[in-house]
Order: sequence, then structure tokens, then C-alpha cells
Amino acid sequence: MNENYKNTPLGAGGIEERLWSYIDGTSDAGERTVIDRLLQENAEWKAKYHELLEVNSLLQSSELEEPSMRFTKNVMEEIAKVHIAPATKTYINKNIIRGIAFFFITLIVAFLVYGFGQIDWTAKGDTNMPVDLSKVDYSKIFNNTYVNAFMMINVVLGLFLLDRYLANKRKEFQNEA
Repeated sequence: MNENYKNTPLGAGGIEERLWSYIDGTSDAGERTVIDRLLQENAEWKAKYHELLEVNSLLQSSELEEPSMRFTKNVMEEIAKVHIAPATKTYINKNIIRGIAFFFITLIVAFLVYGFGQIDWTAKGDTNMPVDLSKVDYSKIFNNTYVNAFMMINVVLGLFLLDRYLANKRKEFQNEA
């Protein structure tokens, strides 16, 4: 055990840790006797011990600065002088919202125009659908993994939406009561 302490290099941190615990008095009795012997025999340990004792004495002699009694009040007064940022509605640029709304409205109108453009307006008298929906095989559509994942995500999101709606209703009911 003694050999481990002698062979520990200074930069490894082992000496400093052991010496700090020795100086602080947190090391056990066996380790204290080993360190006492190493301090008498080893010059490296002795030099490091005196260096750490000096640092310890500097730490003990320095006084912690305490803030003034009105420190908190002074800070709060300075914060009160600063203009507080307005509500978040001023952060949102209304032109950006209008641009996004315009884009989606244009997209919907374009789909409607395209859809109405595909209708054969010259057909007369026959109001039946050109496709018999009872013969459509839905298993080909809903057998796809991506469609199933999409449906599952939509169900989970719908449940979250329902939960939020019910929680808001519960809060409104509790506020009224």
C-alpha cells in the first residue's frame, strides 16, 4: 500500500486528493498514518502538502463578500425601470399570418377549380355515379403500413385533442362553481 502512494505522480491528482482529505481531516486513521510517514520521507509529498496548506490558509483567511441589506430591493427597482416587453401578440407579424392564410385559401380554391374542371357537364339525365362504390376493394387501401401508421397517429392526436377539450371544459366548470 505504501508503494502505491510513493509511485503516484504529482499530476495524477491522487496526491492532491489524499492531501486535501488529510488537511480537511476526512481521511481515516490508517490513511493518516501513511500520509504522515510519506510527508516525512518523500520530498514531493512534503512540497505539495505545504503548497496545499498555503492555499487552505488563504481560503480560511478570506472573507466572503456579503451583499448590502437592500440588495434585493435595489435589483428589483432596477428591473422595474426597464421597459417590460409587450405581450406575444406583437411578436407575431400579421403579414406573415395573412400570407400563410392566402397560400392555403389559394390552394383550396385551386383544388376546387381543378375538381370542377374535371366534371363532365354535358352528361344529361344520368345522375348515377360512374363508379359503383360497393364494388371498391378497401382492403388494398388499408392494408398498407403507411396508411395504418397514419391512421394510428391521427387517432392518438384525436384523443389528445379530446382530452384537452374535456380538460378545458372541466376548468370552466370549476371556475363557475
